[in-house]
Amino acid sequence: MTNQTDLQGKTVLVTGASSGIGEATARHLAARGAQVLLGARRTDRLAIIAHDIRKAGGSAAFKTLDVTDLADMQAFVDTAVKEFGKVDAIVNNAGLMPLSPLESLKIDEWNRMIDVNIRGVLHGIAAGLPLMKRQGFGQFVNIGSIASHGVWATTAVYSATKYAVLAISEGLRQENNNIRVTVISPGATESELAETITHESTRDFIVNDFRKISLPAEAIAKAIGFAIAQPDGVDVNEIIVRPTASAY
Repeated sequence: MTNQTDLQGKTVLVTGASSGIGEATARHLAARGAQVLLGARRTDRLAIIAHDIRKAGGSAAFKTLDVTDLADMQAFVDTAVKEFGKVDAIVNNAGLMPLSPLESLKIDEWNRMIDVNIRGVLHGIAAGLPLMKRQGFGQFVNIGSIASHGVWATTAVYSATKYAVLAISEGLRQENNNIRVTVISPGATESELAETITHESTRDFIVNDFRKISLPAEAIAKAIGFAIAQPDGVDVNEIIVRPTASAY
């Protein structure tokens, strides 16, 4: 049985925490004793989630956050230090998935994915790494995807951003012997990501076919909790979590 206080005293920052995997992660980690700081642009949602966590006896704060803005990300980390005194882990979860064939030339969507999925992770590292080095400990949990390991029609740009998450994470791991680095790569998971798809036939496939076997977001939250709860000398570098019925 999972010890419901095994993360007691750990401070964990979660980006993209207003829904989906981010929300589930914040709720799950708080239930296991962590102090969580929730970040996203939709502060109305964050306020509700933080209220629920505190009502259940957990510890939570929230702050508006745009991960594409480095100053915003730095302020997010600074808020955690002010509220809780340290940062044990940053979950770089914010992401977009507007899939489409390359020939549709949805260049604005390509750029937005690059900004959120790659720069957002880099900004999380830039804001948190100096602090973690001063502390002498810390962990980055970067959310990849099964698209970090394969490319399918319509996923070229999205896969490129998620391959980048793997590469950045591995470089970060090799450069730091006192900072843990984990990539969590979900398969089909219940979230709002499909809502960002504007290419009609792609969206229909994802919503009507691919998502039929999707995992609950809590399954990914539990994998994140597992990685963070490991002893200091144990660095779980990657976990791929797929629906059992998935061929992808």
